[in-house]
Amino acid sequence: NWARIVAQIVYFFTSAVALGAPQRKVSFSVPTGNFGDVLAGYVAKRMGLPIGRLHIATNANDILARCFANGDYEIRGVTATQSPSMDIQISSNFERALFDAYDRDPAAIRALMAGLAQSRHVSLPQRVRARLAEDFDASAVSETATQAEMARVFRETGYVLDPHGAVGVHAARAALKRDAATPVIALATAHPAKFPDAVKRATGHEPSLPPHLGDLMQRHEKFSLLANDAGEVERFVRRHARHARKAHA
Repeated sequence: NWARIVAQIVYFFTSAVALGAPQRKVSFSVPTGNFGDVLAGYVAKRMGLPIGRLHIATNANDILARCFANGDYEIRGVTATQSPSMDIQISSNFERALFDAYDRDPAAIRALMAGLAQSRHVSLPQRVRARLAEDFDASAVSETATQAEMARVFRETGYVLDPHGAVGVHAARAALKRDAATPVIALATAHPAKFPDAVKRATGHEPSLPPHLGDLMQRHEKFSLLANDAGEVERFVRRHARHARKAHA
């Protein structure tokens, strides 16, 4: 969904400016499975934001890390992890980055994706790998390292990371070891209260819901019963959508 990418571009600019951009170059570490959030960073860089490196941080579902390591884009089985939003094998937005790396050649991309669908594996040419390496690094973070990162951050700072954010922070610290001169912004992509079991295992702390949702479980539940009919569902959405309510206000 391109609209989602457009919205995500914004916080790459705002966070970079907070650290001194455009006078100062920054890098980003992005926990990702579907490549959408890190693609937004790539677009921000193409728009002129002085980004040094875009670090792709994956969990055990490491198709992107493997691809950047050896050029093989290979679909394997999905492994369930404590960072489920990254439990993805086909990174659909990666096709957009490949489009640029293939010199915006649609025929080449169609052939590549057809090959992937047929054999579940394609190898990227060296020139394409070199183009991608100009902007991106990639690494996989294990479940054990993710738990350890949540525990470390909470112990040292009191900040409660969610598992996805912990993957990003772990990769960011590795990036700083390679280039200590360029600050790295680690993106946190979910609220820790969505993953209470993982957070409590790592920190011993039960994450609280945000204040505006604190009484969620005590609120009156409202729901509507609809027939198993697509047309009725469509009419219901049209009647109750925000723009419909405004039109009748």
